Amino acid sequence: MKFRVERDVLADAVAWAARSLPVRPSVPVLAGLLIQASDEGLVLSTFDYETSARATLTEAQVSDEGQALVSGRLLADICRSLPAKPVEMVLEGPRVSLTCGSARFSLQTMPVEDYPSLPDMPSASGTVRSEHFAHAVAQAVTAAGRDDMLPVLTGVRIEIEGSTIALLATDRFRLSHVELEWSPRTPDASMAALVPAKVLGDTAKSLTAGGEVTIALAASGSGEGIIGFEGAGPGGARRTTTRLLDGEFPKVRNLFPSEHLTTAKVDKADLVDSVKRVALVAERNTAVQLAFGEGQLTLDAGSGDEAQASESLHAEIDGDALTTGFNPQFLLDGLTAIDQDVVELAFTQASKPMVMSGSAGESGEEPSFRYLLMPRRLLS
Repeated sequence: MKFRVERDVLADAVAWAARSLPVRPSVPVLAGLLIQASDEGLVLSTFDYETSARATLTEAQVSDEGQALVSGRLLADICRSLPAKPVEMVLEGPRVSLTCGSARFSLQTMPVEDYPSLPDMPSASGTVRSEHFAHAVAQAVTAAGRDDMLPVLTGVRIEIEGSTIALLATDRFRLSHVELEWSPRTPDASMAALVPAKVLGDTAKSLTAGGEVTIALAASGSGEGIIGFEGAGPGGARRTTTRLLDGEFPKVRNLFPSEHLTTAKVDKADLVDSVKRVALVAERNTAVQLAFGEGQLTLDAGSGDEAQASESLHAEIDGDALTTGFNPQFLLDGLTAIDQDVVELAFTQASKPMVMSGSAGESGEEPSFRYLLMPRRLLS
């Protein structure tokens, strides 16, 4: 094996493929990155039996075909530190030599025959604009759980109905829902999948170099239990697959109320700044109080002999006055995920969840992202 490739192209591809490598692999070879050089170019792959990543570099100049398995994290660290010059890699017996300018490294290889075969991609289900997909996923994962004791809640549920993709996530205390348009291979497509939120977030963010991302999801039969994503990266194509999460995602759509008794429209930037300031005196696990009434929103935090803070903002309020409280970080997470400059906070009553969204404004177009947040005092 012998090839030559630009340093930036190689470093980016290695970092992308190595990003999902396990910190403590069950067997040593799973910490490896598989390098395959052929007439078609260079392929860099990783797989830990859960998530696979494959980067294809068509710009690489391959002199001798071959393959080698080396430590993925070490190779990523080396490539990141190399000077901005072409990189040459050569397989020499049990070691791989890497040369870049005057820098030279020699890496021990691992047995390629012990490395597992990467799973095949399911048949392509359709395509979506890469930047729209990345943005929607970033909004959805805001509410995903991080407790591995509840693995179902660490995922994002993807629901596909025709030309619409819906993304749902919840950690029991908040719920995100976002919809976007896509181009399905079959007009009446109807599929659902529960995808690990971290993998989905990292993947969507990393596939924005090209205009579109291909989503491959098997409704049934071959490839079921796996979802794949493919897009463009510097120097060539990027492809990743991940196993779907087992378990039944809670039926959360009906948690969004069909009507509201009180709504408030507030400037988002002002509210974010105010929550950050007032929350400075909120003790751990205590709420920031929100009081709505008489054309203003008043935020309070702190109590008793401890530090206290209070601040008022202008708000367009429609409905009854009410007072409630929320976890300040959860509140900020939802606010920062909203695109619009004005946010709408909607309530049925103080003890029930609040629904946050961007204000439709003059365009009248309904916002695609909604964020439901439980009042803090209802949490045990």
